[in-house]
Amino acid sequence: MADFHQTGVISTLHRLGRADLRRLERDLAVHGNDRPVALVLPCLHSELKDVALKGIIDQLRSVDYLEQVIVSVAGTTCREEYEEMCNAFEGVRTRHGEPATLLWNDGPRIQELYRVLREEGLDAGPPGKGQGVWLAFGYVLAAGRSRVIALHDCDIRDYDRELLARLCFPIANSNMNYEFVKGYYARVTDRLYGRVTRLFMTPFLRAMKSVLGPNPLLEFLDSFRFPLAGECAMTTDLARSIRIPSDWGLEVGVLAEVYRNCSLKRICQVELTENYDHKHRELEARGEDAGLHRMVTDIGTSLIRNLASYGIEFDAGFLNTLGAAYVRMAQDAVARYSDDAALNGLAFDRHEEEVAVETFSSALRGAGLGFVRDPLGAPQIPNWNRVTSAVPEILELLREAVQKDSQA
Repeated sequence: MADFHQTGVISTLHRLGRADLRRLERDLAVHGNDRPVALVLPCLHSELKDVALKGIIDQLRSVDYLEQVIVSVAGTTCREEYEEMCNAFEGVRTRHGEPATLLWNDGPRIQELYRVLREEGLDAGPPGKGQGVWLAFGYVLAAGRSRVIALHDCDIRDYDRELLARLCFPIANSNMNYEFVKGYYARVTDRLYGRVTRLFMTPFLRAMKSVLGPNPLLEFLDSFRFPLAGECAMTTDLARSIRIPSDWGLEVGVLAEVYRNCSLKRICQVELTENYDHKHRELEARGEDAGLHRMVTDIGTSLIRNLASYGIEFDAGFLNTLGAAYVRMAQDAVARYSDDAALNGLAFDRHEEEVAVETFSSALRGAGLGFVRDPLGAPQIPNWNRVTSAVPEILELLREAVQKDSQA
Protein backbone atom coordinates (compact mmCIF):
# COMPACT_ATOMS: atom_id res chain seq x y z
CA MET A 1 0.00 0.00 0.00
CA ALA A 2 1.27 3.48 -0.88
CA ASP A 3 1.61 6.31 1.60
CA PHE A 4 -1.07 8.99 1.80
CA HIS A 5 1.24 11.94 2.44
CA GLN A 6 0.48 15.22 0.63
CA THR A 7 3.54 17.22 -0.42
CA GLY A 8 4.12 20.25 -2.64
CA VAL A 9 1.59 22.71 -3.99
CA ILE A 10 -0.67 20.30 -5.95
CA SER A 11 -2.99 17.49 -4.88
CA THR A 12 -1.62 13.94 -4.85
CA LEU A 13 -4.10 11.11 -5.39
CA HIS A 14 -2.63 7.83 -4.17
CA ARG A 15 -3.20 4.20 -4.99
CA LEU A 16 -4.64 2.94 -1.70
CA GLY A 17 -5.91 -0.56 -1.01
CA ARG A 18 -6.88 -3.11 -3.61
CA ALA A 19 -7.60 -2.10 -7.18
CA ASP A 20 -11.28 -1.82 -8.05
CA LEU A 21 -11.16 -1.58 -11.83
CA ARG A 22 -14.81 -2.55 -12.33
CA ARG A 23 -16.01 0.39 -10.18
CA LEU A 24 -13.64 2.84 -11.90
CA GLU A 25 -14.76 1.85 -15.40
CA ARG A 26 -18.43 1.84 -14.43
CA ASP A 27 -18.12 5.37 -13.02
CA LEU A 28 -16.17 6.54 -16.06
CA ALA A 29 -18.94 5.25 -18.33
CA VAL A 30 -21.46 7.33 -16.35
CA HIS A 31 -19.30 10.47 -16.24
CA GLY A 32 -18.58 10.03 -19.95
CA ASN A 33 -22.03 11.36 -20.72
CA ASP A 34 -21.01 14.80 -19.36
CA ARG A 35 -17.26 14.64 -19.91
CA PRO A 36 -16.51 12.33 -22.84
CA VAL A 37 -12.89 11.17 -23.00
CA ALA A 38 -10.56 10.93 -26.01
CA LEU A 39 -7.45 8.75 -25.71
CA VAL A 40 -4.43 9.98 -27.69
CA LEU A 41 -1.64 7.51 -28.50
CA PRO A 42 1.50 8.86 -30.21
CA CYS A 43 2.95 5.84 -31.97
CA LEU A 44 5.82 4.92 -34.29
CA HIS A 45 5.35 2.28 -36.97
CA SER A 46 8.49 0.55 -35.66
CA GLU A 47 6.68 -0.08 -32.35
CA LEU A 48 4.56 -2.70 -34.10
CA LYS A 49 7.52 -5.04 -33.65
CA ASP A 50 7.51 -4.53 -29.87
CA VAL A 51 5.46 -6.71 -27.56
CA ALA A 52 4.57 -3.56 -25.59
CA LEU A 53 2.26 -2.18 -28.27
CA LYS A 54 0.59 -5.54 -28.80
CA GLY A 55 -0.14 -5.75 -25.08
CA ILE A 56 -1.58 -2.22 -25.05
CA ILE A 57 -3.87 -3.01 -27.99
CA ASP A 58 -5.09 -6.19 -26.30
CA GLN A 59 -5.96 -4.26 -23.14
CA LEU A 60 -7.69 -1.43 -25.01
CA ARG A 61 -10.03 -3.91 -26.71
CA SER A 62 -11.71 -4.30 -23.30
CA VAL A 63 -12.16 -0.57 -22.63
CA ASP A 64 -15.72 0.58 -23.34
CA TYR A 65 -16.02 4.14 -21.96
CA LEU A 66 -13.88 6.12 -24.44
CA GLU A 67 -15.55 8.59 -26.79
CA GLN A 68 -12.58 8.57 -29.20
CA VAL A 69 -9.33 6.66 -29.66
CA ILE A 70 -6.80 8.69 -31.69
CA VAL A 71 -3.55 7.03 -32.77
CA SER A 72 -1.03 9.54 -34.10
CA VAL A 73 1.17 7.47 -36.41
CA ALA A 74 4.69 8.64 -37.28
CA GLY A 75 7.71 7.07 -38.90
CA THR A 76 6.14 5.96 -42.18
CA THR A 77 5.64 7.55 -45.59
CA CYS A 78 4.40 4.27 -47.09
CA ARG A 79 0.68 3.69 -47.49
CA GLU A 80 1.11 -0.05 -46.84
CA GLU A 81 2.75 0.62 -43.47
CA TYR A 82 -0.03 3.02 -42.50
CA GLU A 83 -2.60 0.35 -43.36
CA GLU A 84 -0.59 -2.15 -41.34
CA MET A 85 -1.00 0.14 -38.32
CA CYS A 86 -4.74 0.40 -39.02
CA ASN A 87 -5.02 -3.38 -39.09
CA ALA A 88 -3.08 -3.69 -35.83
CA PHE A 89 -5.64 -1.52 -34.02
CA GLU A 90 -8.57 -3.48 -35.41
CA GLY A 91 -10.83 -4.38 -32.51
CA VAL A 92 -10.07 -1.25 -30.48
CA ARG A 93 -13.45 0.50 -30.33
CA THR A 94 -15.05 3.55 -28.78
CA ARG A 95 -18.09 3.33 -26.53
CA HIS A 96 -20.21 3.83 -29.67
CA GLY A 97 -18.56 0.89 -31.43
CA GLU A 98 -16.49 3.08 -33.77
CA PRO A 99 -12.96 1.98 -34.69
CA ALA A 100 -9.85 3.85 -33.58
CA THR A 101 -8.90 6.83 -35.75
CA LEU A 102 -5.35 6.75 -37.12
CA LEU A 103 -3.64 10.00 -38.12
CA TRP A 104 -1.03 9.51 -40.85
CA ASN A 105 1.44 12.25 -39.89
CA ASP A 106 3.77 11.57 -42.81
CA GLY A 107 1.02 11.10 -45.39
CA PRO A 108 0.62 13.57 -48.27
CA ARG A 109 -2.64 15.08 -46.99
CA ILE A 110 -1.29 15.91 -43.52
CA GLN A 111 1.96 17.14 -45.05
CA GLU A 112 -0.06 19.50 -47.22
CA LEU A 113 -1.64 20.95 -44.07
CA TYR A 114 1.81 21.54 -42.62
CA ARG A 115 2.73 23.39 -45.82
CA VAL A 116 -0.35 25.61 -45.50
CA LEU A 117 0.66 26.48 -41.93
CA ARG A 118 4.25 27.28 -42.95
CA GLU A 119 2.92 29.73 -45.54
CA GLU A 120 1.21 31.55 -42.66
CA GLY A 121 4.44 31.64 -40.65
CA LEU A 122 3.36 28.77 -38.35
CA ASP A 123 5.71 25.83 -37.90
CA ALA A 124 4.44 22.54 -36.47
CA GLY A 125 8.02 21.56 -35.67
CA PRO A 126 10.08 18.58 -36.84
CA PRO A 127 8.63 15.05 -36.91
CA GLY A 128 8.45 13.54 -33.45
CA LYS A 129 6.28 12.95 -30.44
CA GLY A 130 5.57 16.66 -29.90
CA GLN A 131 4.27 17.13 -33.42
CA GLY A 132 2.22 13.93 -33.21
CA VAL A 133 0.59 14.93 -29.92
CA TRP A 134 -0.15 18.43 -31.20
CA LEU A 135 -1.80 17.06 -34.35
CA ALA A 136 -3.90 14.61 -32.35
CA PHE A 137 -5.07 17.41 -30.05
CA GLY A 138 -6.11 19.33 -33.16
CA TYR A 139 -8.13 16.39 -34.44
CA VAL A 140 -9.94 16.03 -31.10
CA LEU A 141 -10.79 19.73 -31.26
CA ALA A 142 -11.91 19.37 -34.89
CA ALA A 143 -14.26 16.51 -34.03
CA GLY A 144 -15.77 18.50 -31.14
CA ARG A 145 -16.98 15.37 -29.35
CA SER A 146 -14.71 15.07 -26.31
CA ARG A 147 -14.12 17.30 -23.29
CA VAL A 148 -11.18 15.38 -21.84
CA ILE A 149 -7.97 14.20 -23.54
CA ALA A 150 -5.89 11.39 -22.00
CA LEU A 151 -2.38 10.75 -23.30
CA HIS A 152 0.09 7.93 -22.78
CA ASP A 153 3.01 6.35 -24.65
CA CYS A 154 2.94 3.10 -26.62
CA ASP A 155 6.09 1.48 -25.18
CA ILE A 156 4.65 0.42 -21.79
CA ARG A 157 5.61 -3.24 -21.38
CA ASP A 158 3.40 -4.09 -18.38
CA TYR A 159 0.36 -2.08 -19.47
CA ASP A 160 -2.94 -2.72 -17.72
CA ARG A 161 -6.11 -0.83 -18.52
CA GLU A 162 -6.36 0.16 -14.83
CA LEU A 163 -3.59 2.67 -15.63
CA LEU A 164 -5.86 4.39 -18.15
CA ALA A 165 -8.88 4.37 -15.82
CA ARG A 166 -6.91 5.96 -12.98
CA LEU A 167 -5.45 8.56 -15.34
CA CYS A 168 -8.86 9.57 -16.67
CA PHE A 169 -10.89 9.43 -13.46
CA PRO A 170 -9.81 12.64 -11.66
CA ILE A 171 -10.55 14.82 -14.67
CA ALA A 172 -13.52 12.94 -16.16
CA ASN A 173 -15.30 13.06 -12.79
CA SER A 174 -16.96 16.49 -12.79
CA ASN A 175 -17.20 16.45 -8.99
CA MET A 176 -13.40 16.61 -8.70
CA ASN A 177 -13.04 19.67 -10.97
CA TYR A 178 -9.45 19.20 -12.21
CA GLU A 179 -8.14 20.62 -15.48
CA PHE A 180 -4.86 18.72 -15.62
CA VAL A 181 -3.75 15.35 -14.27
CA LYS A 182 -0.21 13.93 -14.31
CA GLY A 183 0.52 10.26 -13.71
CA TYR A 184 3.26 8.89 -11.48
CA TYR A 185 4.52 5.42 -10.52
CA ALA A 186 7.54 3.47 -9.34
CA ARG A 187 10.07 2.24 -11.91
CA VAL A 188 11.70 -0.73 -10.22
CA THR A 189 12.48 -4.30 -11.28
CA ASP A 190 15.55 -5.96 -9.83
CA ARG A 191 17.08 -2.46 -9.87
CA LEU A 192 16.05 1.20 -9.92
CA TYR A 193 15.25 2.84 -13.25
CA GLY A 194 14.04 6.36 -14.03
CA ARG A 195 17.58 7.76 -14.08
CA VAL A 196 16.74 11.05 -15.76
CA THR A 197 14.15 11.86 -13.08
CA ARG A 198 16.18 10.49 -10.16
CA LEU A 199 19.61 11.79 -11.11
CA PHE A 200 18.87 14.87 -13.20
CA MET A 201 15.43 16.42 -12.94
CA THR A 202 14.94 16.36 -9.16
CA PRO A 203 18.57 17.25 -8.25
CA PHE A 204 18.51 20.07 -10.84
CA LEU A 205 15.31 21.58 -9.43
CA ARG A 206 16.65 21.40 -5.89
CA ALA A 207 20.01 22.80 -6.94
CA MET A 208 18.15 25.74 -8.47
CA LYS A 209 16.24 26.27 -5.24
CA SER A 210 19.45 26.13 -3.21
CA VAL A 211 21.01 28.82 -5.41
CA LEU A 212 17.97 31.05 -5.98
CA GLY A 213 15.89 30.45 -2.87
CA PRO A 214 12.11 29.95 -3.02
CA ASN A 215 10.60 30.23 -6.49
CA PRO A 216 6.95 29.44 -7.35
CA LEU A 217 7.69 27.64 -10.66
CA LEU A 218 10.43 25.53 -9.06
CA GLU A 219 8.13 24.61 -6.17
CA PHE A 220 5.45 23.62 -8.68
CA LEU A 221 7.75 21.42 -10.77
CA ASP A 222 9.30 19.82 -7.68
CA SER A 223 5.82 18.87 -6.42
CA PHE A 224 5.53 16.19 -9.11
CA ARG A 225 6.83 12.78 -8.10
CA PHE A 226 7.55 11.82 -11.71
CA PRO A 227 7.56 15.06 -13.74
CA LEU A 228 8.89 13.31 -16.85
CA ALA A 229 6.09 10.74 -17.00
CA GLY A 230 4.46 10.57 -20.44
CA GLU A 231 1.00 9.96 -18.99
CA CYS A 232 -1.29 12.96 -18.49
CA ALA A 233 -4.86 14.10 -19.05
CA MET A 234 -6.37 17.54 -19.56
CA THR A 235 -9.50 19.34 -20.62
CA THR A 236 -9.90 20.17 -24.29
CA ASP A 237 -10.02 23.87 -23.36
CA LEU A 238 -6.54 23.55 -21.89
CA ALA A 239 -5.30 21.54 -24.88
CA ARG A 240 -6.45 24.37 -27.12
CA SER A 241 -4.42 27.00 -25.26
CA ILE A 242 -1.07 25.36 -24.41
CA ARG A 243 2.02 25.36 -26.59
CA ILE A 244 3.85 22.07 -27.06
CA PRO A 245 7.63 21.62 -27.44
CA SER A 246 8.75 19.44 -30.32
CA ASP A 247 11.79 17.83 -28.61
CA TRP A 248 12.56 15.82 -25.45
CA GLY A 249 11.50 18.85 -23.42
CA LEU A 250 7.86 17.95 -24.15
CA GLU A 251 6.85 16.90 -20.62
CA VAL A 252 8.63 19.79 -18.90
CA GLY A 253 7.34 22.30 -21.44
CA VAL A 254 3.76 21.08 -20.99
CA LEU A 255 4.06 21.40 -17.19
CA ALA A 256 5.33 24.97 -17.59
CA GLU A 257 2.37 25.76 -19.87
CA VAL A 258 -0.04 24.21 -17.38
CA TYR A 259 1.49 26.37 -14.63
CA ARG A 260 0.83 29.48 -16.72
CA ASN A 261 -2.74 28.57 -17.62
CA CYS A 262 -4.24 26.77 -14.60
CA SER A 263 -4.97 27.43 -10.96
CA LEU A 264 -2.90 25.13 -8.73
CA LYS A 265 -6.12 23.87 -7.14
CA ARG A 266 -7.14 22.42 -10.51
CA ILE A 267 -3.94 20.41 -11.01
CA CYS A 268 -3.21 17.00 -9.49
CA GLN A 269 -0.99 13.97 -9.84
CA VAL A 270 -2.31 10.42 -9.57
CA GLU A 271 -0.55 7.17 -8.80
CA LEU A 272 -1.32 4.94 -11.79
CA THR A 273 0.17 1.56 -10.96
CA GLU A 274 2.41 -0.24 -8.48
CA ASN A 275 5.20 -0.51 -11.02
CA TYR A 276 5.93 0.56 -14.58
CA ASP A 277 8.27 -0.77 -17.22
CA HIS A 278 9.01 0.56 -20.68
CA LYS A 279 11.87 0.61 -23.16
CA HIS A 280 15.10 1.68 -21.46
CA ARG A 281 17.37 4.09 -23.30
CA GLU A 282 21.14 3.88 -23.46
CA LEU A 283 23.21 6.43 -21.61
CA GLU A 284 25.47 7.25 -24.60
CA ALA A 285 28.02 9.06 -22.43
CA ARG A 286 30.12 9.98 -25.48
CA GLY A 287 27.26 10.58 -27.87
CA GLU A 288 25.82 14.04 -27.37
CA ASP A 289 23.15 13.66 -30.04
CA ALA A 290 21.67 10.36 -28.85
CA GLY A 291 20.44 8.47 -25.83
CA LEU A 292 19.93 10.02 -22.42
CA HIS A 293 22.56 12.71 -23.09
CA ARG A 294 20.40 14.22 -25.82
CA MET A 295 17.27 13.81 -23.70
CA VAL A 296 18.81 15.64 -20.73
CA THR A 297 20.15 18.42 -22.98
CA ASP A 298 16.65 19.07 -24.34
CA ILE A 299 15.04 18.88 -20.89
CA GLY A 300 17.68 21.17 -19.39
CA THR A 301 17.24 23.66 -22.21
CA SER A 302 13.46 23.67 -21.71
CA LEU A 303 13.86 24.21 -17.97
CA ILE A 304 16.34 27.04 -18.38
CA ARG A 305 14.26 28.86 -20.98
CA ASN A 306 11.09 28.57 -18.92
CA LEU A 307 12.85 29.83 -15.81
CA ALA A 308 14.38 32.68 -17.81
CA SER A 309 10.88 33.69 -18.91
CA TYR A 310 10.18 34.43 -15.23
CA GLY A 311 13.16 36.77 -14.93
CA ILE A 312 15.96 34.44 -13.84
CA GLU A 313 19.27 35.45 -15.43
CA PHE A 314 21.56 32.69 -16.70
CA ASP A 315 25.00 34.18 -17.28
CA ALA A 316 28.25 32.22 -17.33
CA GLY A 317 28.94 32.72 -13.62
CA PHE A 318 25.47 31.61 -12.59
CA LEU A 319 25.68 28.53 -14.82
CA ASN A 320 28.99 27.53 -13.20
CA THR A 321 27.46 27.88 -9.75
CA LEU A 322 24.36 25.96 -10.79
CA GLY A 323 26.47 23.18 -12.32
CA ALA A 324 28.46 22.74 -9.12
CA ALA A 325 25.29 22.74 -7.01
CA TYR A 326 23.67 20.18 -9.32
CA VAL A 327 26.63 17.78 -9.10
CA ARG A 328 26.57 17.96 -5.30
CA MET A 329 22.82 17.33 -5.16
CA ALA A 330 23.04 14.47 -7.66
CA GLN A 331 25.93 12.80 -5.81
CA ASP A 332 23.93 12.96 -2.59
CA ALA A 333 21.00 11.40 -4.44
CA VAL A 334 23.21 8.51 -5.60
CA ALA A 335 24.16 7.82 -1.98
CA ARG A 336 20.50 7.79 -0.91
CA TYR A 337 19.47 5.46 -3.71
CA SER A 338 22.38 3.17 -2.91
CA ASP A 339 21.08 2.81 0.64
CA ASP A 340 17.51 2.34 -0.61
CA ALA A 341 18.63 -0.41 -2.99
CA ALA A 342 20.68 -2.15 -0.27
CA LEU A 343 17.71 -2.22 2.14
CA ASN A 344 15.44 -3.72 -0.54
CA GLY A 345 17.96 -6.17 -1.98
CA LEU A 346 18.14 -4.48 -5.40
CA ALA A 347 21.11 -4.49 -7.76
CA PHE A 348 22.88 -1.12 -7.69
CA ASP A 349 25.95 -0.15 -9.70
CA ARG A 350 27.38 2.86 -7.90
CA HIS A 351 29.91 3.54 -10.65
CA GLU A 352 27.25 3.46 -13.36
CA GLU A 353 25.13 5.92 -11.40
CA GLU A 354 28.10 8.28 -10.97
CA VAL A 355 28.85 8.06 -14.70
CA ALA A 356 25.23 9.03 -15.37
CA VAL A 357 25.63 12.09 -13.12
CA GLU A 358 28.79 13.10 -14.99
CA THR A 359 27.01 12.66 -18.32
CA PHE A 360 23.99 14.67 -17.16
CA SER A 361 26.29 17.40 -15.80
CA SER A 362 27.90 17.69 -19.23
CA ALA A 363 24.47 17.81 -20.86
CA LEU A 364 23.34 20.52 -18.43
CA ARG A 365 26.40 22.60 -19.23
CA GLY A 366 25.68 22.19 -22.94
CA ALA A 367 22.08 23.27 -22.38
CA GLY A 368 23.22 26.36 -20.48
CA LEU A 369 25.78 27.38 -23.09
CA GLY A 370 23.19 26.81 -25.82
CA PHE A 371 20.83 29.16 -24.01
CA VAL A 372 23.51 31.84 -23.67
CA ARG A 373 24.20 31.64 -27.41
CA ASP A 374 20.53 31.59 -28.37
CA PRO A 375 18.13 32.57 -25.54
CA LEU A 376 14.97 32.03 -27.58
CA GLY A 377 15.96 28.84 -29.39
CA ALA A 378 13.57 26.94 -31.63
CA PRO A 379 9.99 28.16 -31.11
CA GLN A 380 7.40 25.88 -29.56
CA ILE A 381 4.58 24.61 -31.73
CA PRO A 382 1.88 27.33 -31.76
CA ASN A 383 -1.22 26.60 -29.70
CA TRP A 384 -4.44 25.80 -31.50
CA ASN A 385 -6.02 29.13 -30.56
CA ARG A 386 -3.37 30.89 -32.61
CA VAL A 387 -3.50 28.38 -35.46
CA THR A 388 -7.26 28.66 -35.89
CA SER A 389 -6.98 32.44 -35.74
CA ALA A 390 -4.46 32.44 -38.59
CA VAL A 391 -6.15 29.70 -40.65
CA PRO A 392 -9.83 29.53 -39.55
CA GLU A 393 -10.59 26.52 -41.75
CA ILE A 394 -7.63 24.43 -40.55
CA LEU A 395 -9.60 22.14 -38.21
CA GLU A 396 -12.10 21.29 -40.92
CA LEU A 397 -9.25 20.65 -43.36
CA LEU A 398 -7.62 18.36 -40.79
CA ARG A 399 -10.84 16.44 -40.21
CA GLU A 400 -11.33 15.95 -43.95
CA ALA A 401 -7.72 14.86 -44.49
CA VAL A 402 -7.97 12.20 -41.78
CA GLN A 403 -11.28 10.97 -43.15
CA LYS A 404 -9.90 10.64 -46.68
CA ASP A 405 -6.78 8.85 -45.44
CA SER A 406 -8.89 6.30 -43.59
CA GLN A 407 -11.19 5.72 -46.57
CA ALA A 408 -8.57 5.56 -49.32
